[in-house]
Amino acid sequence: MELSVELSVVIPMFNEEEALPALVARLRPVLDGTGEAYEVVAVDDGSTDATARQLAYLATGWPQLRVVRLRRNSGHQAALTAGLHHARGRYTASLDADLQDPPEKIPEMLALARARNLDIVYGVRGNRSSDTGFKRRTAGAYYWLMRRMVGDHVCAQAGDFRLISRGALDALKALPDQPQVYRLLMPWFGFPSGEVTYRRDPRVAGRTKYPLRKMVLLAVDSVISFSVAPLRLAVWLGALAFCVCLGMVGYTLAMYAAGDTTRGWTSLIIAVLFVGAVQLICLGVLGEYIGRIYTAAQRRPTYYVAEDTGDRVPSVVGGRP
Repeated sequence: MELSVELSVVIPMFNEEEALPALVARLRPVLDGTGEAYEVVAVDDGSTDATARQLAYLATGWPQLRVVRLRRNSGHQAALTAGLHHARGRYTASLDADLQDPPEKIPEMLALARARNLDIVYGVRGNRSSDTGFKRRTAGAYYWLMRRMVGDHVCAQAGDFRLISRGALDALKALPDQPQVYRLLMPWFGFPSGEVTYRRDPRVAGRTKYPLRKMVLLAVDSVISFSVAPLRLAVWLGALAFCVCLGMVGYTLAMYAAGDTTRGWTSLIIAVLFVGAVQLICLGVLGEYIGRIYTAAQRRPTYYVAEDTGDRVPSVVGGRP
């Protein structure tokens, strides 16, 4: 394991050709100014635009830039996993290419980790005024839900902008190769951690890679991967449906004793629909968990690397390098 690199910066990218010039213009002076031996691990997540060509051109004039190219689009978290697994620094920072999280905070994170001997330093969004009201409300609801279902150790408003030590990264790499939600996984380890707050800026260029559909999928993955609360909710829904059915049985018997057996059609239909809906919800929850068990049992790697310019040797091995 090479540890001559002090700082690695991992940047997953998918169709970021418009943002790349601004990213390099801000990131390179920050890293050069630290005086540390560093590398930038840019993970091209199967981009279909000119991102790969731009990265290849930039690497010719920036020796510290490594390009890890995935064979296909594997998703943001899988691309982040690839970058983390290939990082060689004593400390590794992860950053998105859209510059909503400021690279100028990376030296502050590194200094805090060294001063307090921390393994993880989270970038916490103290100001999200640049986001839309809908984005702020949905993000707030997400973190509120995660903290109650997973635990208070989850940092509120902390995304994938963080710095971790080599020890934390080695613990991360020792986990089975499967899709991860790092904003929940990293606090789970219990490593000594700190926070650096910052103002979240608007996206510098291009379009967001996290539309509403992906945000919902992230929330579902977060809940299913880190909590059995949905299964417990299914049990409570079943118990509620049972109580409602007992009430309907009592109501039906009372109507029968009174000789009024023509009434109650509406309540019967409501009861049938309610019980049917509860059953479908419970089956859906069970299906989500079983689906993840099935995926884990297949042991397919979360990503495949086509090329890593750090060693110039093409690779087709997914998971741990």
